[in-house]
Amino acid sequence: MSAPIELYYWPTPNGWKVSIALEEMGLPYELKPVNIGTGEQFEPGFLKISPNNRMPAVIDPDGPGGQPISIFESGAILQYLGRKSGQFYPEDPRQRAEVEQWLFWQMGGLGPMAGQAHHFRSYAPRIEPDESKLEYGKTRYTNEVNRLYGVLERALSDGRDHIAGDYSIADMAIWPWILPEGQGQNLDDFPGLKAWVERVGDRPAVKAGRAVGKELRGNLGEDTEEMKKARSVLFGQTAKV
Repeated sequence: MSAPIELYYWPTPNGWKVSIALEEMGLPYELKPVNIGTGEQFEPGFLKISPNNRMPAVIDPDGPGGQPISIFESGAILQYLGRKSGQFYPEDPRQRAEVEQWLFWQMGGLGPMAGQAHHFRSYAPRIEPDESKLEYGKTRYTNEVNRLYGVLERALSDGRDHIAGDYSIADMAIWPWILPEGQGQNLDDFPGLKAWVERVGDRPAVKAGRAVGKELRGNLGEDTEEMKKARSVLFGQTAKV
């Protein structure tokens, strides 16, 4: 048996994408927590794996040609795991294009916009007490997430059970980012999306992947000294060369 895949991880939506995929595909893996609240993502060893100082990342000891390979960026990891396992990433060119367009839509749209909405609504008020300085960002990103939820609603209202036809890495990428409470949304306004969220969330592997490392995550909304330091690490980053 080959050595397990090393998963460099913290329990966030981007981390959940990969833990869900590994659970769904039945690939053995070893958890390597990267505490993003204490700055472990800036350690030199992790930088060699993930030059963007972001998790998740993976090292597969049994990569192409039997040689180790490291991969950063959650979307690229999902594609790699799909190819490696032969699951949830169709080989048919048309079907693969359908999956990829939704995967890239999540990476370039839903993830960044939802993350900003959550930041301005939940974290920024703890950092900037003058709410008037936050209102534009809060409104801008909340509205954009609403638009993106609408994109999913239209796609899921044509009788599809899943976003790109059959269940795929596109569903695994998108599902962890549907966090309506923190993004100022009401899922009752999006019945097709709500049903899909419940349908995907009922999968045993999704439940298992979502639960990975749940004991590691604190509450960045708290005002303890530890959480203030964590917010400073997460939201005060500048270029490091």
